[in-house]
Amino acid sequence: MNESARKKLWEDYARLKTSDLREKLILEYAPLVKVVAGRLSMYLGYNVEYEDLVSYGVFGLIDAIDKFDTGKEVKFETYASLRIRGAILDQIRRMDWIPRTIRQRQKQIDIAMKEVEQKKGRPATDAEIAAHMGIREDELLEWQNQVKADNIISLNEYVEQGNDISSEKSIHAGFDTPEGVMEKSELKEMLVEALELLTDKEKKVILLYYYEELTLKEISRVLEVSESRISQLHTRALQKMKTKMGNYIGILD
Repeated sequence: MNESARKKLWEDYARLKTSDLREKLILEYAPLVKVVAGRLSMYLGYNVEYEDLVSYGVFGLIDAIDKFDTGKEVKFETYASLRIRGAILDQIRRMDWIPRTIRQRQKQIDIAMKEVEQKKGRPATDAEIAAHMGIREDELLEWQNQVKADNIISLNEYVEQGNDISSEKSIHAGFDTPEGVMEKSELKEMLVEALELLTDKEKKVILLYYYEELTLKEISRVLEVSESRISQLHTRALQKMKTKMGNYIGILD
C-alpha cells in the first residue's frame, strides 16, 4: 500500500472506526510487529520463542491503532514501535520467567567482570572472568546466555522512564538547540568510549548488527562462528557498554 492509500485508510478509520478498517490497518502494519519482535529476540536469545514475541506484539499494535492520534506530528510506525515493544516486555514481565538464580548469576558476572578489569586495567576476557568465578569458561558462556533477561529489564526501564514519543517534530527539533547539539555530541562520545571497552569480536557484532543491520545468521557467517556464540558476544558487549552508557543503552534496540 502506498503512502496516499495508507493516509486515506487512516482518515476513513478515524471517521468511521469500523472493525473492517481496523483489520486492514492491523494487516498493513503486521510486518512492523515482526521487526520489533526480531530486535527483542536478540536480547532474549533462545529463552522465548520468536513466534511468541510476535503474538505478544500484535496486542501492542492493536492498542497503538486504537489510541493513535492522527492529528499529532508523529509517524504511526514510531508510535506503534514503542507500543509493540512495551506489550512484549509487559507480557514477559507478567510471566516472571526469570528465575532468582539467573538474577543472582547476573550480579556475580557483573561483580567478577568489574573486579578483573580493575585488577588488569583493561576489559576482562571470558577466560579471566570464569577463572575469577571458579567456573569453566563454557559454564560462563551458558550463564551469559541465560542472563539475557537483564537486558529486558534495562529496556523496560528505558521505556518506563518517560522515553515515550509525543511528537516526531520534537525529536528532531531538540537537536537544533544548543542543548540538543551538546547532548547529541555527548551521546556520540559516550558511544565511542563504550565501544572501546569491547573486544574486537564484540565490537564487530555490535557494528554489524546495529550499523550494517545484518541478521544473527548473517553475522555468524561473516565471523565464522555459531549463531549462539554471536548471541553470547552480543549479550556480553551490552553488559560492558551498559557500565559506560547507563540508561542510554536503550538506544540500541
